[in-house]
Amino acid sequence: MTQPPAPDDPRETQERPLRRGDLRAEAAEHLGFFSTVLHRVGDVSAHAWIASAVSAVVVCFLVALAVAGFPDSWQFLFCTFASAITLVMVFVIQHTQNRQQLATQLKLDELIRTSPRADDLLVHVEYADDAELLAIEREQVDHHSTVRQQGR
Repeated sequence: MTQPPAPDDPRETQERPLRRGDLRAEAAEHLGFFSTVLHRVGDVSAHAWIASAVSAVVVCFLVALAVAGFPDSWQFLFCTFASAITLVMVFVIQHTQNRQQLATQLKLDELIRTSPRADDLLVHVEYADDAELLAIEREQVDHHSTVRQQGR
């Protein structure tokens, strides 16, 4: 048997690196209940084995449907479940992607804000009107073209 480390043992005071699960658990404390549920559904549904399992269930149901003579009630039931699951997954994907996009945008804004050579007008540019976005895009394309020509 091994002895637990002594209280003054340096291994006890060192912080262990955070893993993805640790960060998820910490973030879950700050999310609302529904947001946490949507993120968990999104995480589970992102696994390849889920797609394989759903495909297998659909194939099995289609075989059972064919064997049973394609009863209308079964077809209706299948369509209802498929539509309900699709609707829920649309909201799950939309919620998780909006949150991830916002986090990424905030990180990019911070990089722009702290970079001495960056244009601070680009911070929160996603809230600009369409005309301003098109003007900024044109400036970026022109700048890129000029840099490429100078490099030749």
